[in-house]
Amino acid sequence: MSRKASVVVETDEHGFYVWCPELKGCQSQGATLEEALANIREAIELYLETLPGDEREALLSRAILTTTVEVNA
Repeated sequence: MSRKASVVVETDEHGFYVWCPELKGCQSQGATLEEALANIREAIELYLETLPGDEREALLSRAILTTTVEVNA
C-alpha cells in the first residue's frame, strides 16, 4: 500500500537536509534535492518496517500543516 508522509527540506552548506515530522528521528541528507528526497524515502520505508501495523497507521494518519507567517525582522 502506498501512503504519503510529510517531509521538511532545509538547505545548508553541505546540500539538503530532510526530516519527517511524523516519524521522530527519521532524517536524511543529500547533495542535491533529488538525492535528499530519494534518501528520505528510503529512510521512511525502513523506519516503517520496524513498526507494528497499528502504530504505523496512527503515525501516518496525523495531519501536518506547513505554512509561513510574516514577521518583523
